[in-house]
Amino acid sequence: MKIDLYDSKGTKKGSVDLNTTIFNAPINKDLMHRAVVMRASNNRNAIAHTKTRAEIAKTTKKAFRQKGTGNARRGAKSTNLLRGGGVTHGPRNNRNFIKAMPKKERRQALFSSLSNKAKDNHIFGLTSFEETTPKTKTFVELLQKLPNAKKYLFVLPQKNQVLEKSMSNIPNVKSITASYLNPTDVLKAEKICFVSDALTTLEKTFLPQS
Repeated sequence: MKIDLYDSKGTKKGSVDLNTTIFNAPINKDLMHRAVVMRASNNRNAIAHTKTRAEIAKTTKKAFRQKGTGNARRGAKSTNLLRGGGVTHGPRNNRNFIKAMPKKERRQALFSSLSNKAKDNHIFGLTSFEETTPKTKTFVELLQKLPNAKKYLFVLPQKNQVLEKSMSNIPNVKSITASYLNPTDVLKAEKICFVSDALTTLEKTFLPQS
């Protein structure tokens, strides 16, 4: 399996081989879905919070006498039966949304998502980005010469501040290092570009080394 390779000027320079273990794996939609749900759940910030009856700042004095008023028998105004009182079984900000998946399943979900993109010819390579200082204009000009897409994901072999800052102001363009690649970012992008040695870093990170 091969993908097109472009240079820093946006000119097609040939092709590069993909590792079939990663980019020609069985496509398992269930694993991909579970991986995406797990990442979204683990990133969730529990901010919805209601107070219980014990946390309401109201007097604990009994509202009226027990008998003779014709009203229900109740005590303080902090009861959950009244407006302004405590909430029963409401959302709390200490709720735990953490989910987990076995390492082999997470890895297979990533391979499955990458294989799905490779099957649809949505992956290409870039030899390098030769600018020494961040320049958004230069990157936009390069982007116009690369395969057209609504959303791009650039996979870098390691942190590259020049390239990352050059694309930071461009909507629908995201960068990530190969060692942190995940099914969510892969599936959200329409086109995925592996920059320089990102494919090698991907193999070293996610494939067992003999």
